[in-house]
Amino acid sequence: MTFSSLRAPALLLGLVSALVLAGCGSSSRRVNYEPEEFGSTTTHTRNYEATEAQTCEAARRALLSQGYMITAANADLVTGRKSFQPAAEVHVEVEFRVVCAREGGKASKQQSTVAFATALQDRYGIKKVNNSASLGVGAIGSLSLPFSGSDDAMVKVASETLTDERFYDRFFALLDRFLEGPEGEAEAPVEAETPAASSPATAPAAAPATTFPVNSSPNRG
Repeated sequence: MTFSSLRAPALLLGLVSALVLAGCGSSSRRVNYEPEEFGSTTTHTRNYEATEAQTCEAARRALLSQGYMITAANADLVTGRKSFQPAAEVHVEVEFRVVCAREGGKASKQQSTVAFATALQDRYGIKKVNNSASLGVGAIGSLSLPFSGSDDAMVKVASETLTDERFYDRFFALLDRFLEGPEGEAEAPVEAETPAASSPATAPAAAPATTFPVNSSPNRG
C-alpha cells in the first residue's frame, strides 16, 4: 500500500513535467511570420502627366530596350519576361508587369496616369532523376538490370516578388525618358499662313510703252 501510494504522485509529477517540456519545445519551434505592413506606396508606383496608352507604351519601350520579351501589351497593361543564368545549374526568370490607371476620374481635364510596376523572380534548379534499365524476356517477363542512369530536370525552387526600391527607381526613370521622347524632336508649332488679302499685293512691273514715229506736217499759213 505504501509503495502504491508513493508511485501515483511520482507518475503524476512525471506526466506534468513531460507536458511542460513538450510545450516549451513546441513554442521554441514556432515560426514568426510578419504580415504585410502596407505602409509605403512609392516603391511600385509613379504618377505621370500623360494618358494611360502613352504611359504603357513608354513602359513597353523601356522593357524592350533592356532585353525583355513582351508577352502582353495594350492600353493599360504591359508584361514582359527576361531570363538570367547566374550559375551553371541555376536559372532565373523575371516577369515584369506594369498596369496604367487613370488619375482624377473621367471628368478631370488634366491628363494624369499612375503606373503600378511589379517584378516577380522565379528561381529554377537542376534535379537529378534516377532511372533503372529493364529488359523484357519472352519466357520470363521483365528482368531488371543493375544498370542505372540519371536525367536532369529543371524544377522551380523559389519564387519571390522583388521589393528593392533602387530596382524600380531605375525602371521608372527609364520610363520617364521614353515618355518625354528624344531631345530636340519636339514639333515646333506651325504658324498659320497669312491670308493673301492681309498683305498688299505686289503689282507686276508695267511693260514699257511702245512708241511710233509721227511724220511732221508742213507749217500752214
